[in-house]
Amino acid sequence: MLDKELSINIKKRRSIFPNQFNGEVIDKNTILELLQNANTAPTHKLTQPWFFKVFSGKAKNKLANALIKMHNPTSMLFNEKIQAKFHLSSHIICICMRRDPKESIPEWEEIAATAMAVQNIWLSCVNSKVGGYWSTPKEIYQLNSFLKLTKHERCLGLFYLGIHELIKARNLPRKDIQQDVEWHE
Repeated sequence: MLDKELSINIKKRRSIFPNQFNGEVIDKNTILELLQNANTAPTHKLTQPWFFKVFSGKAKNKLANALIKMHNPTSMLFNEKIQAKFHLSSHIICICMRRDPKESIPEWEEIAATAMAVQNIWLSCVNSKVGGYWSTPKEIYQLNSFLKLTKHERCLGLFYLGIHELIKARNLPRKDIQQDVEWHE
């Protein structure tokens, strides 16, 4: 039989958007614990392709300015939107993937493993005032240079983390999985 509490927590996982954060700072040990949980994600042949670049404090401004420069420095609406997200977020994690140098497994598996690491971060936030949101801006590939990534590395998105007041649970409609399951016995 499955662990009911785990199933409940998986179903409670949700995105908390930066505009729902209150601007409080998450302590570094909590961020480290989230990343340690991410590090336990499944990975084929233990390539562990994920790595993270964590921005907080004044470094958030450098990342925000880089995104603004890459997008359109004269777009006031975009600039204000980015600056507001970054201001309310405690930390912004650049979710990165490092390709296995031997290319011993398909790239999509390493991307999937990295996504599972992020899911572990999200699940770690359930039942706490820490919330997160994964966003992939149009400029994501231009960030590789700013992040000093090699040709075998790439950024898959930004994970905004922040403190929120416990927000009322939403009951979003999900499809009936039985419509998309084909049994072969």
